[in-house]
Amino acid sequence: MANASAAVRAALNIVFVHPDLGIGGAERLVIDAAVGLQSVGHRVTILTSYRDPKHCFEEARDGTLDVRVRGDALFPPSIGGRLSILFSILRQLALVISTGITSNELRTLQPDVIFVDQLSACVPLFRILYPKAKVLFYGHYPDRLLASEGQGILKHIKRAYRLPFDAIEGWSTGCSDDIVVNSKFTRFVFKHTFAGMKSRDLKVIYPCVDTSNGHPKNDTKLWPDKKIMLSINRFEAKKNLGLALRAYAGLTAEERSRAKLILAGGFDPRAPENANVHREMQTLSESLNLTHATFRNNDTENTDLTTEDVDTLFLLSIPHELKQRLLHSASLMVYTPKNEHFGIVPLEAMLAGVPVLATNTGGPLETIWDGRTGWLRNPDKIEEWTSVMRKPLIPSNEESLRAMGQKGRERVLAEFSHTKMTESLDKEVRALCQSTAPRPPITPEWVHALWIMTVIAVVAGVLVSRLMLWAVNLDEQKHLRELAERSSMVNEIKMNGHMNGHMNGHLNGHLKGSDVPVVVTATATATGVARDEL
Repeated sequence: MANASAAVRAALNIVFVHPDLGIGGAERLVIDAAVGLQSVGHRVTILTSYRDPKHCFEEARDGTLDVRVRGDALFPPSIGGRLSILFSILRQLALVISTGITSNELRTLQPDVIFVDQLSACVPLFRILYPKAKVLFYGHYPDRLLASEGQGILKHIKRAYRLPFDAIEGWSTGCSDDIVVNSKFTRFVFKHTFAGMKSRDLKVIYPCVDTSNGHPKNDTKLWPDKKIMLSINRFEAKKNLGLALRAYAGLTAEERSRAKLILAGGFDPRAPENANVHREMQTLSESLNLTHATFRNNDTENTDLTTEDVDTLFLLSIPHELKQRLLHSASLMVYTPKNEHFGIVPLEAMLAGVPVLATNTGGPLETIWDGRTGWLRNPDKIEEWTSVMRKPLIPSNEESLRAMGQKGRERVLAEFSHTKMTESLDKEVRALCQSTAPRPPITPEWVHALWIMTVIAVVAGVLVSRLMLWAVNLDEQKHLRELAERSSMVNEIKMNGHMNGHMNGHLNGHLKGSDVPVVVTATATATGVARDEL
């Protein structure tokens, strides 16, 4: 029994595959999952198409994890900010080829489980190249629903362009041996987006926050004389950052003099969208008569941000320590994305004891208790957001806000800790390795349908050809019979003519001078005419 127990707890080789190891929520989950599984004894390797040591989490660059960049040289991330999904797939396929075909790296790693997230195009290839490994796909959100559609004719062009990639996403995701998702909301979306998911058991494993690292090394608050309204999001259109600016602009000038809005988050210089959104937010600030200033990663390390007397600060790609200080200094977390599939930032805020204002959509409905750990408000009603932003500015609310922050922290420690997520993932990968259930087919359903249609077409073709041959043979037999009948008639007529000629000669010899020869001659003449016609 002891040996069996030891076998169950044996360390597994787990390979993570992630497209771009930046500093977004998906990347934070991958890092947390990898560190967690490594901490319970598994051997973990991360394969990625790109990692910038200056734009990634500490664990991805300080040696905590074995991170390997593969397949980065053949294809760019995009061309002029376009065709990103095409090149993402090509880069991922290049990663698979470089580790599983042109080298023995994959066979050397001997993975028991391949953990894939965000982009599923590699799943069928991994199953073909290394069938011993089980593939677990972690679903953040269907990629087809994240793509911007545009307007007018561009909308239809983009939809047509996305069709093959959407088909690949649905098929390749379905090839995974196991699929887990980050929230009940995402599970609902997956089942309604992919036809093949309706019958699959999609488990929910919530992302986590590192509860052991909840306080900054320097716990001196930034701007101690002001109430900090903090927003932490990537500079992307879907993050709806303009909502925070508009709601903040709804405060009176006197109220804003006692507050400061900070928009901080990931900013990738390779991504045109990040730069565009940053410019749009600057323009919006000016149109709302909000003064603003911008600091990038390097600037924040060498500048005293507290000297900036502006309404709004844009902080691009901030280091971890500054992020912790901002959380420690904030009075309110303003989380603006609509229908966010989960949202790790509200958990980070609650862990720091900061109440959260978020949209009443998507993942925050599962993490925030409205009125107890924060507020859930309609993103289309800006005045409601302004009203909540006003609460920290009222001195009498200080105690209730502190109690709200404490409840949020307790909730995170109980439900969203790193330990809890690690336990769930460890249980899942071990169960997956021990499972004897049939693996999902690699060939997509449309290939099966095409194969069936091909077989039907071949069988129908054979039957039709047989029928045509039978009809041709039948026609030939009929024609041969007709020829035989006509040949028989000719022979019969010839025979009759010969007999008549013989009889005529015989009769003519015996009946000379009579009228009979005249009749016989007429008969012979008629016979001759008939022969000529034949």
